[in-house]
This record gives sequence, structure tokens and C-alpha cells, in this order.
Amino acid sequence: MISKLLESLYTKVFINIIVENLQTVVYIEICSSKRVEQSLHRSFETTSINAKMYEFINTYYKTSPFCYISILDKSSLQGAIPTCSASEMSKYCDINSSEYKCYSKDWAFYTSEYDLEAIKHDYKSIGVDFIFSPFAMLANFFKDKIDTTLSIFVLLEDNGISFTIFENTKLLYGEYLSMQRSKNSEDILIDSSLDDYDYEIEGIDLEEITIEDESSGFDDFTNIEDLDDGDGIDEFSESVEFEEEDKAEGSISDNGFNEDYQRFTLIQSALNTFYKDPKYKSQFIETIYVADGVGVSNDLKSYLEEEIFLSVFVRKIDLGVALCDMAKAEI
Repeated sequence: MISKLLESLYTKVFINIIVENLQTVVYIEICSSKRVEQSLHRSFETTSINAKMYEFINTYYKTSPFCYISILDKSSLQGAIPTCSASEMSKYCDINSSEYKCYSKDWAFYTSEYDLEAIKHDYKSIGVDFIFSPFAMLANFFKDKIDTTLSIFVLLEDNGISFTIFENTKLLYGEYLSMQRSKNSEDILIDSSLDDYDYEIEGIDLEEITIEDESSGFDDFTNIEDLDDGDGIDEFSESVEFEEEDKAEGSISDNGFNEDYQRFTLIQSALNTFYKDPKYKSQFIETIYVADGVGVSNDLKSYLEEEIFLSVFVRKIDLGVALCDMAKAEI
């Protein structure tokens, strides 16, 4: 009762962190009990928390005792598998070095234990409440399509692609595809100026809001219960239809080494694995739904249409907003 009263007196602050190849994007929402009071994006030229990013988060963190920090898992050693049975998981991944979570009774997503601990260590100065899987984000974003079709579903991030194939809610195949960068783009901007300091924000020990059970593994990863029913997730409006975009004019560019072509080759390779690997019950796929979190050009759509003859549907996704929606569902 007292807790509910306190919640009604304060706004809730949701701080959401997306780590890209050369920068970090922080999306913040400040919410009252009835509506979003304020929202904003801020980008920082670093791939770990630095002094400027800390100050920015601190400014909003100290405005309310009900503040929640979320981060999108960036591990290259993550994926999704078409089973939720621990005895069957070893056919698809090394579960001895991974943490996994069942999304429904039929499939699960997993990630590297080491990378989870690295995230918690890197952000220990502010604490992290939720580490969410991009595969959970993808399944939530395309829930109405996943429930009714046989299609490829992909989530495009700056660093990689979450690739899945679903048939009427059942996962047939899942893989995380890492983008390969040139040496020039790998000069990651890291500011370790916080390493020698222990921070407290206005008398609040930020370590107190981190996950209490350090040994709980995957519950630290997403802190999400079985999401089969999708309760609490604000799906995009059913009135929004996916319309097939106009085909890009002209032929495919001769510049086959751009990022969109690399995304195409990764998707093509994953699809070939699905068709050829006997572990998977392959079926012919005609359609792909793309959640575009990076702003790809029409080249990617052209490659997919002209090279592997897929019907392509693209919809923009704001990764920070989608991450925030998942945190709200948890709270």
C-alpha cells in the first residue's frame, strides 16, 4: 500500500542504452501514472560509459527513486533455438557457457555468460536492472505476423542481425549474425575515466538497484518471465499494415562491399544453413519481414528480391523506444 502511494507521488524514469559500433545511444522516458511526460535521445561517441554519459544519466536518475536502467544485449555469442528443453539444447548451442531463457514452451534465446558479466562490470558505476535479448525484442515487435505466417523475421542493428524463421508462432531457426567492420571502423572510442571512482547519486547507492542475485545468470539477462502470452507488451497498432515498398530503381550497385550488401550475404548464408542443415525442419520461404533499426537503403531490399526472390517488407524500429517498452512491461 505504501509502495503504491509512493509510486503515485513520483514519476518513473526509464533509461535505455543501445551500444552501436562507434557510439552509444541513450533513450530516456519520464512517465507519470497516466502518460509520458518527457522523452529524448542522446548519442555519445563511446562504446562504454564515460564521464559525459554518466553525467547525462545522473541528471535524470536523481529525479526519481523509481528509475530503471536497461541495455540491449550486444554479445556476438547469442542466438535463438527451436526448443525449450534443456536436454535438447546441446544440439544447437553450447549451453555450458551460455545462459538461456524460454520465450515460450517451444523456443528459447541464449547468450554468453561471460558477456553478461562483462556488461554488468562495464556499467557497475550506474547499475543495470535489465539486459534484454534482441530476439525477444524481435518477437515482440512482429508478434502479429509471427503468429500467423511462415516467414523470415530479422532485426537490423548497427553491429549485427537477429535472424529468425517462424511458422505460426513456432521458431524453426534462429541465429545472430555479426557485422564485420574494416580496421578503420574498429577504432572504438572508449573512455575509462570512471574506472578509478565509485559514484553515488544524491545519496542513492546505485549498486543497490543492480540485480541482487549475481549467480542467477539468465534472470539477470532479461528478468522476463515466460512471454508466450505477450501480456504487457505494447504491440504496434494492428491498423498499421505492412506495405511492400516500391522496388529500387536500377540494377544492384557494383559496390558489393557496402554494409547493405554485407547484410544481404549474412541473411543469404543463414537461409542456406536453414535449408541444408539436417537439424532443422526446412521449408521453402517466400517472405521476409525486416525491423530496420539502422536506416538501410533500398539496396538491401533489391538484393533480397533479385538474388533470392523474397517478398520484402520493411518497418522502422526505434531500438531505444522498443527497449523502453520491454522495461515498462517488466515494471
